[in-house]
Amino acid sequence: MSKQSAVSNQQHLHRAAAQRTVQVSAILETTFYVRFAETDLMGIVHHSQYVVWMEEGRSDFMRRKGFAFDQWEAANIGFAVSELNLRYHAPARYGERVTVRTWIESLRSRQIVFRYEIVNADSRQELVTGTVKLIAVDRQNQVRTIPQEVQKLLAVSG
Repeated sequence: MSKQSAVSNQQHLHRAAAQRTVQVSAILETTFYVRFAETDLMGIVHHSQYVVWMEEGRSDFMRRKGFAFDQWEAANIGFAVSELNLRYHAPARYGERVTVRTWIESLRSRQIVFRYEIVNADSRQELVTGTVKLIAVDRQNQVRTIPQEVQKLLAVSG
């Protein structure tokens, strides 16, 4: 294979990968104040809190889509975290308002990938970006297919 052909093939693979990670839902925002208990002695948010905020964004996203956690249990479906990635850009501080922007980046038959952007609610400065991969499981922790009605609830509406 020629060098030019290899480069062209690599570019094609990058474009294909980008197409697979197209946002499949609307972006929903959850805004709140940084609480004192979430900070260190300098008033800076502890790095572990961003994971909690991402979970709050995800929970709010699901509630606003009309699917509460108790409904998941009744449908014998749970979502186990299989991968978590965060990139820290700037710190949040006590008393600031933060917004967790949450959307579904990828929705497959057994997996959901949520993407997050945590920003200062007033300045819109980017603080943290990240993703969480969830695998659908049943009560016995066996991987299962996400029911079609759940997939429809999570997809872009309008």
